Amino acid sequence: MDLAVFDQTKEGVSAEHIELTKKVLDYAGKYIDLPDNTEMSVTFVNNDEIQRYNREYRGLDKPTDVISFAIEEDGDDTPLIMDDEMAADLAKNIGDIIVSVDKIAEQAVYLEHSYERELGFLIVHGFLHLNGYDHMRSEEDERIHFALQAKILDDYGLTR
Repeated sequence: MDLAVFDQTKEGVSAEHIELTKKVLDYAGKYIDLPDNTEMSVTFVNNDEIQRYNREYRGLDKPTDVISFAIEEDGDDTPLIMDDEMAADLAKNIGDIIVSVDKIAEQAVYLEHSYERELGFLIVHGFLHLNGYDHMRSEEDERIHFALQAKILDDYGLTR
C-alpha cells in the first residue's frame, strides 16, 4: 500500500507510532485483499483541528477521534482508453483519515488499554470506512464492521 502520513500536531507524533500506523494499515490492506498499489493518507492532528473538520464536514462543533474521507468513484469518466492490464496497474486512491492524537490519549486512559491499541483501533476503524464498511447504516453493518475491526487488531497483536 502506498501510504502518506502527515503530522500536523503541536508536539509531534513519534517515529514508533508512525511506523505502527504504517504496519497496521499494511496488515489491514492485506487482510481485506486490497491491491498493493492502493493509495491513502493519514493525518495526525490535535483536538482543535479535528473539531474544525468535524464542524465543517459533519456539522458537529466538537472534537472527535477519527474522520474518514473516502474517495467515491461514481463511474468511469476517464477519457483514456486502456486494456484491463493497464487499468489494473493504475493506483487507486481510497481516501484520507484524520486522527486526533489528543483523543487517542484520552480514550486509551478511559478504556484502560495502551495508546498503541487505541491508535490501531482508530486507524483500522477509519480504514474500514474508506473501504465501504459503515457501522452507521444498520445494526448488521455495525456488527460486520466492528467484528472485522476486532479480528484485524487481534490477529495483528493489538489486543485489549
